[in-house]
Amino acid sequence: MKLAHACLPLLAIIVLPAAAAPPAGAGASASEARHARIVSHWSGDRRAAAIPRDLVIDTRGLGYLRRPDGALQPYGHDIAAMASNRPSPNAKPVPGDTEPPSISGMDPAAGATIGGSYTFSAVITDTSGVKSATFTVQKAGSQSQSFAASPGANDRWSVSLTGLTDGNWSWRVSAKDNGGKGGNTAISDTVNFAVSTGGGGGGGGGGGTVTNAEWTAGGDVQTAAGRIYFEMPSNARRTRWNGYVCSGTAVTDSTTGRSVILTAAHCVYDDANKAFARNVLFIPNQADTTGAGTDLNCSNDPLGCWTPSFGVVDTDWSNRTFPDNIAWDYAWYVVNDTGAHTGTAASSNALDAAAGTLTMDFTAPSVNDGAPGEGSPDFTHALGYSYSDDPNFMYCAEDMTTEGSVNWWLPSCELSGGSSGGPWAQPMDESQGDGPVISVNSWGYTNSPGMAGPKLSGSSAQCVFEVATSTPLTGVVPTTDGNEGVATDCP
Repeated sequence: MKLAHACLPLLAIIVLPAAAAPPAGAGASASEARHARIVSHWSGDRRAAAIPRDLVIDTRGLGYLRRPDGALQPYGHDIAAMASNRPSPNAKPVPGDTEPPSISGMDPAAGATIGGSYTFSAVITDTSGVKSATFTVQKAGSQSQSFAASPGANDRWSVSLTGLTDGNWSWRVSAKDNGGKGGNTAISDTVNFAVSTGGGGGGGGGGGTVTNAEWTAGGDVQTAAGRIYFEMPSNARRTRWNGYVCSGTAVTDSTTGRSVILTAAHCVYDDANKAFARNVLFIPNQADTTGAGTDLNCSNDPLGCWTPSFGVVDTDWSNRTFPDNIAWDYAWYVVNDTGAHTGTAASSNALDAAAGTLTMDFTAPSVNDGAPGEGSPDFTHALGYSYSDDPNFMYCAEDMTTEGSVNWWLPSCELSGGSSGGPWAQPMDESQGDGPVISVNSWGYTNSPGMAGPKLSGSSAQCVFEVATSTPLTGVVPTTDGNEGVATDCP
């Protein structure tokens, strides 16, 4: 386990050749020229062509970049994506298929507590196609009831049930494929859960669960969070670059002269081609643009646009390749409070003063607390700029659980590409639109609506943040394409 503590001496990993001191004012002139170049780079056509940097993992554990049309592009390897396992109830039997369907991602999971209404779901896949799925639900001491499930996106089958009563329950999944001789049948393990109607009802995830809805509460999170445009190379030689979009949030720091944006590491450093992003542009509160959405004009965004100076990631992100580095998918962009703003006049040229900030929280959050729904300690909000809902600011909210040992998990989130790097707040004060940030939108599975977020507590995240708040704004970090960043070796 990596313990977070001060690590400022680790900046020595950046080694630059000695050079004569630049003439007075030369640094400022170079910074202004760079800012102007980045702003002019993002023409309307280039912004429109930028796609989400949406990383997902398939059932084999392989990483893919999910494109806006749903196609999966191999990431860090050249293995094609698996064929879709769409349901085919009328398909002809497939001779030779003797393997039953695979059942995973059952929701509610073992030990969960849900409300009186709930959407039960499971991921079901099969090489010959899934023919049917049945969910059997039983309250302790009562007869079981079976319900035909319906297929949805990403191989997830579901059925919504109401009238669940307080007590201990169990459920299981039965699925049949299109194999020969009537097909092969798989039956899952029985999963035990509890129902507490005092926790409220609602859709999948328990009372108060929200999936991919527009954020309308405003507040600090809406002005502090924004959309990030950037480019990353499409090859290791850095001869071709593609435009991407992510989300990020201005966060509170204790230093003067700079502002700091929290986002995902995969929105800062390309771990496949080993390069930092270039031409980075941050647009806070783009949801309140007076334009039609993505466009060329920073003057129709309520706070204008900012150009970060450089990014900071952990070397454990940069030295590995997704998904082997998911534990370190957190990063920060550093913005100079001078000469980085353009477009609509703001109350200050300093991003944090103009947009406001959210507070980082590196302590352990609440998880799996046993109380269902809104108002429980582990009820968590995840927010971001989903590409498919441009320019709306979107969010999901539900009880937080875990996915493996290094990630938090929101199982029903459904935020789409472009939300990567957006903040997770726990608890969220919706009346103020404010809450401490405990994680960021990181990755999902190809066959699940869930969203994973890296654990900032008990990790190197605080150390990486401290490097972002202390690295000199000029004269230390290279300014050449692909090198505008710090990969710090935090313990």
